[in-house]
Amino acid sequence: MSRVAVVGTGVIGAGWAALFLAYGHDVVAHDPGEGAEARLREAVAQAWPALERLGLAEGASPERLTFAGELADAVAGAEFVQESGPERIDLKQKLFADLDAATPSGTVIASSSSGLTPSRLQEMCGNAPERVLVGHPFHPSHLIPLVEVVPGARTTDAAVQRALDFYTSLGKRPIHVRQELPGHVTNRLQAALWQEAYSLVERGVVSVADVDAAISQGPGLRWALLGPLVNQHLSGGAGGMAHTLEHLGPPAEEWMKDLRPAPLTPALVSLLVDGVDDELAHVDQTEMVAQRDELLVALLQQKRGHRALP
Repeated sequence: MSRVAVVGTGVIGAGWAALFLAYGHDVVAHDPGEGAEARLREAVAQAWPALERLGLAEGASPERLTFAGELADAVAGAEFVQESGPERIDLKQKLFADLDAATPSGTVIASSSSGLTPSRLQEMCGNAPERVLVGHPFHPSHLIPLVEVVPGARTTDAAVQRALDFYTSLGKRPIHVRQELPGHVTNRLQAALWQEAYSLVERGVVSVADVDAAISQGPGLRWALLGPLVNQHLSGGAGGMAHTLEHLGPPAEEWMKDLRPAPLTPALVSLLVDGVDDELAHVDQTEMVAQRDELLVALLQQKRGHRALP
């Protein structure tokens, strides 16, 4: 694959564009927003040093990025299309109708959407809906390996495999989500944690800062290396997962039963916003993001050299 189209060049689309370029592809981008091209080129320039540290493909260059003023020009001849437009159904309706009409019928159209199901997107396409699916990344999309590949009711197995293979070729770790669910998989896992975090703050059990410390200084360190289920397996020692579930399963069930709903009332929203503001009151947030990305790159580099991690 050599020519990839990026449609929608906000934060996520720009990250995709930078990654595609880093792996030696020609990228043609389109976004109707005023000043979009300048913002995209600046975003690629900012992402490039981290991508260089991770290793560039032969021939990779930001110079292989072009910007098309018309959608049809961006997708003509594209071998893969990554759509990252706004999460607004009215905009998606026209965008996918136009994409479906202008993109070669054998080309996969993958949406970065975290909120719309692929079957809903396919309903907007009258030409070749069977090549439409969701390819949902995680921010920062040029660094985080995970991408959720979600087929719709009409997506062919061949289209799914092409997407899985393409994302894998980019150093991504795609997962095949076999059922359509609101939020796909990973956002649902995050939402379960957010729900209890919000509830604990609302009930005065801990502060916002303490919730963040509980994860970032605790299980989050392990989760960056191994998933929650493998970590459970390791906590069982020689008995593995079976031992963990036998001894910790029953109390864990009781904890799960005690988890509380946390409706986002105005009072709770204020509590959360104020808590984050307090936590970051003396933090340079620009530097915080830069250091986060620096550590992400270092972690990714280290993980590449440790083949026993699944």
